[in-house]
Amino acid sequence: MSSDRTIVITGAASGLGRAWAEGFARQGATVIAADLDGPGLERLAAEHSIVTDVADADQVERMIVFAIERTGRIDALFNNAGLGYAMRVEESPKGAFEQHVAVHLFGTINGMRAVIPHMRRQGYGRIINTISRNAENDVPGTSAYAAAKAAIWAASRVAARELKDMDILVNMLIPGPTNTSIWGRDMPQLQQPEATFPTARMLASLPEGGPSGKVFWDGREYPMFHPDNEIHAN
Repeated sequence: MSSDRTIVITGAASGLGRAWAEGFARQGATVIAADLDGPGLERLAAEHSIVTDVADADQVERMIVFAIERTGRIDALFNNAGLGYAMRVEESPKGAFEQHVAVHLFGTINGMRAVIPHMRRQGYGRIINTISRNAENDVPGTSAYAAAKAAIWAASRVAARELKDMDILVNMLIPGPTNTSIWGRDMPQLQQPEATFPTARMLASLPEGGPSGKVFWDGREYPMFHPDNEIHAN
């Protein structure tokens, strides 16, 4: 990863986002780390960090401006911020489903809406949105999470089509079952977040004319919603 590259990552204070922030920094990129968890960002010790609630469009716009002011460009944006959800529909308090969708889906939309004009001006950009095979699944208690991830899949494909004449690629990353705080407990039997970095690096470094509107898992394209998929929650 070239040292003149700027990578913006939401949800960077822990889990996947932290692993990617540390991975890109080791490879010489300038990382803009964003998260609602201020103390977590301090522990990350990133060169550039900004506390951001991705569900708030104004805060996301501020994050993008923050990155541009410090580096002059944004080469890749990872819309990754998220949280777990474990409530059956009838047990979900008023506002809980909506807030969960706001973080995952609207957070992704806020990020794309804010960064695409800058990427258009610079004539280049890579947008990577974190999704999940849970979008294909019907695991009880995951209604908001599954709905948000399925909607991100749809919105990302449309954005990719809208940008097909530009060197701006929009793709999605499925991390697979990973030991992160989204589970609410330590899950040492699952892969560590660092295992997902090669796929993140690949998607941030795709050449001109590369795939767009696609889903990738473990470095390979994954056919989301294909009838032959063997579905497991993640």
